[in-house]
Amino acid sequence: MKYNELLNIVKELQFDTKKLIYKENNSEIYIYRPSKLPKRFNKYDLNRNFQIWFSENKREFRPNHLRVLIDLNLRVRCRPELKKPLLLAFDNIFYGNDPIKEIQILKNENFEHFLNSLNITAILAQLFIIEQAYSYTSNRESKYDPPTLFLQGWIREFIDNPKEIDNLCMSVCNRQPPLAKYTNKENRNSPKYESNIFPLWYL
Repeated sequence: MKYNELLNIVKELQFDTKKLIYKENNSEIYIYRPSKLPKRFNKYDLNRNFQIWFSENKREFRPNHLRVLIDLNLRVRCRPELKKPLLLAFDNIFYGNDPIKEIQILKNENFEHFLNSLNITAILAQLFIIEQAYSYTSNRESKYDPPTLFLQGWIREFIDNPKEIDNLCMSVCNRQPPLAKYTNKENRNSPKYESNIFPLWYL
């Protein structure tokens, strides 16, 4: 589904209920809205907060952004010729398009290395973008406008950058920003912002 459709589902989710977003074989992605938050999250808006859950072969856990980033990096390492289609598909997901439709161009491609199906990775990416846009509120002004460019910049960098995966992961875990080349022309807070850009402008 498109970004706005999924965002509406998130907004309408009741407390202490979960909603199945996607099911594939023995894997499920669902969202959950708790009515109480741990003290360390007391600055979060309870009404906007929701959790992303992943169930795989009866294992349930909360995935994080690294699952998406590592999956995409593994794919492009074994199929470097598919870098541009991957970038274009995940950019279009960022722009609000339906993840399943966007990755159709890759449905017949085989990847030797990956973490999950491309469908699951695409839907998780969309959910993480919504989580960043809707749930993360802060009194501090973001360096990015829109703030979701922080995550999308990393998605682009993990697909495009030839650096080793451990170095890329360390940068993310240390909360470093993605390279400016992946965000600046779309970042309204950047002096290099441009209102008219073309697809894959950062390549």
